[in-house]
Amino acid sequence: MSAYKSDFLNVMHDRGLIHQISDPDDLDKQLMTGEPLTAYVGYDATATSLHIGNLISVTMLYWLQQTGHRPITLMGGGTSMVGDPSFRDDQRQLLTTDKIEENIAGIKKIFSRILKYGDGPTDAIMVNNADWLLEFKYVDFLRDVGRFFSVNRMLSFDSVKTRLDREQSLSFLEFNYMIMQGYDFVELNRRYGCVMQMGGSDQWGNIVNGIDLGHRMEQKQFYALTTPLLTKSSGEKMGKSASGAVWLNGDLFSPYDFWQYFRNTEDADVARFLKVFTRLPLDEIAKIAALGGAEINEAKKILATEATAVVHGRDEADKAAETARLTFEEGAAAATLPTIEVEKAELHDGIGVLSAFVKAGLAGSNGEARRNIKGGAFKINDKPVTDDKMTVNDSHLVDGAIKLSMGKKRHVLVKPV
Repeated sequence: MSAYKSDFLNVMHDRGLIHQISDPDDLDKQLMTGEPLTAYVGYDATATSLHIGNLISVTMLYWLQQTGHRPITLMGGGTSMVGDPSFRDDQRQLLTTDKIEENIAGIKKIFSRILKYGDGPTDAIMVNNADWLLEFKYVDFLRDVGRFFSVNRMLSFDSVKTRLDREQSLSFLEFNYMIMQGYDFVELNRRYGCVMQMGGSDQWGNIVNGIDLGHRMEQKQFYALTTPLLTKSSGEKMGKSASGAVWLNGDLFSPYDFWQYFRNTEDADVARFLKVFTRLPLDEIAKIAALGGAEINEAKKILATEATAVVHGRDEADKAAETARLTFEEGAAAATLPTIEVEKAELHDGIGVLSAFVKAGLAGSNGEARRNIKGGAFKINDKPVTDDKMTVNDSHLVDGAIKLSMGKKRHVLVKPV
């Protein structure tokens, strides 16, 4: 039973999305004033897409908007030039401004599918911290902002202590990250009246820095809300598939693969993931989660379709579900399976089977592919592969394509062009 009165915190509580809140009673009151409260999540542009871990924070912004408040998606055009050192063993690779802009363009694709942007009181706003961070003069920044930070306190944060305890060098460049992030909070308050920052639990120290800076520079009350870092019931961190990271952009991780990722959810995680990754009402989730035995597979299909609809849209979700049905229930090589294209001449000459499965994204390396063959995991056109020295060529074409499979659930079509 939730102890909160505001709709937003009730939703967050009931869906298992609260880890820590800086001042829960006061925040609850602020959310009940009848005026939209503005909150933000920051996203550094370290890749051309967000990944499934970021989907939790985007979901927080979604529910904030759905309960009558205003979300801000902050693009880290400035902070990405430094890189967040939190809980990392080494310094991030420094990115050029062109690469950061390219990454931001890719990241933006996901937000408009989940949030409503515009000029209304609860419409989302997208801003870039490069607009103010890159305008600062160094000595001015030290005098105006840096003087409010205690190095002793910064060294006490777990994100920094973990790095120092491992005797890994923490550069002065990285040490400035939490100051820059703290200032973002102040600047967003000045420009948009933002009073809350949200994020994963690993960001707690950085967010609290922003709250303290707000007290000191603006004499205002700011709030922090973090979610648990999501792990599977096995203890494994979410976000990795056989072919790598679970990206939210379809050009890096197809809607079909995204559907399959959730279809393969462990039984013990189905109810929790339905609450976190879908928009289904909680009473409906309770009924679905109660399914047992063989029916749990139907619950997993619902989870997969609803989660895919959130990220890729309903049409792509339905298409992925139908592709899976045709492939697994009818044994067909559905035309909507993930597809890679290979030059006709290359396919005619033949591709080594190990290279073929790596090229298809079903293995990360030749060594991994060889191990999968020894374990009986790979098939070509539904026939087991037993020889790791065989070649895949145009003699394997069936209806204009070659079906490569890993286990029962992952398939890729190879088509000549």
